[in-house]
Amino acid sequence: MQADLPNTLTAAPPKRSVQTGLPRAKGGWLNGLLIVLLVVVMIWSVGIGAVSIPIPDVLAILLGKIGWNIGVVEPQQETVLTVIRLPRILLGVLVGGVLGISGAAIQGLFRNPLADPGLIGISSGASVMAVLMIVLQLKVFQDLSSLSGLYALSLAAFAGAVFTTLLVYTLARKNGRTVVSTMLLVGIAINVLCESLRGLMMYLADEAQLRAISYWSMGSLGGASWDVLQVASPFLLIPILLMPRLSKSMNAFALGESQAGHLGVDVSKLKRNVIILATLGVGVAVAVSGVIGFIGLVVPHLIRQISGANHRTVLPASALLGAIVLTLSDLVARTIVTPAELPIGIITGMIGAPTFLYMLIRGAGDRA
Repeated sequence: MQADLPNTLTAAPPKRSVQTGLPRAKGGWLNGLLIVLLVVVMIWSVGIGAVSIPIPDVLAILLGKIGWNIGVVEPQQETVLTVIRLPRILLGVLVGGVLGISGAAIQGLFRNPLADPGLIGISSGASVMAVLMIVLQLKVFQDLSSLSGLYALSLAAFAGAVFTTLLVYTLARKNGRTVVSTMLLVGIAINVLCESLRGLMMYLADEAQLRAISYWSMGSLGGASWDVLQVASPFLLIPILLMPRLSKSMNAFALGESQAGHLGVDVSKLKRNVIILATLGVGVAVAVSGVIGFIGLVVPHLIRQISGANHRTVLPASALLGAIVLTLSDLVARTIVTPAELPIGIITGMIGAPTFLYMLIRGAGDRA
């Protein structure tokens, strides 16, 4: 009987996802596939637009920048690719990546697959401060902008994200510890307050300001440039690179706060680190691209259905899939109504909402 035991274990079926019933994907395999897909999407997207650039010419231009001259390219194509499209696509990859991984981390913190960074006021705080900047032309941010070289609107948005998140975090602390359920309720109240303030500012705005508010509130990568990328990329890369280091602690935290504490996890430090990194990443993302919805909600949820709930896989895979989804959404936004451009938030909403509803309905059917 004992001799048969190893064969029985070897023949056991693979573990299956609770949500989908499919075999759980190995993290390395899934991340490798997403990396290849992201590179393909970037090369494909950079050649599509009002000025078409074939993929061989795209490769020739990119390789020419590192000294490998493999062909002759037109100067117009090179200018369009290097000055306009490449910084835009790189910014989209970073913004999508940080939205995806921040959403996964926030869902892990709240232990709720329906959570996203907006729940703790990051997006709404950035949005309302940007609207205040547009309508009231706050001089303090204009002065800081001239000193630092940043755009005033981006500074205002990032300051709003930091302020509202600090407010939510402070109000949620009780007896020296942060209560996650209280943080959720406080975040909902702060979101309602921010929406009311934004509505008031829109009521006071003139027609030109209303157009700016509407376009900014729905998100766009149209302001991408090498200067913007140079300033924003370090702050976007920090959460993408550091959050996966929290995966082991977040796996323990999924068992409950007391169990995580018994396993040696500093729960308060973990909560603080997740909130700081998510605020930094999402705040900067909103500051440079406006409010882009559903990436931080749908992408981590989809990754969990494919690979399971292990944060060693969920966090990096969410960053990669978020980058892919936003890059493709931006491609649609800038080509579907050429020569005009749709706000990217419209595209992510049209893709994200039906996808999320489908996953919810399918999940309810599986549980039944």
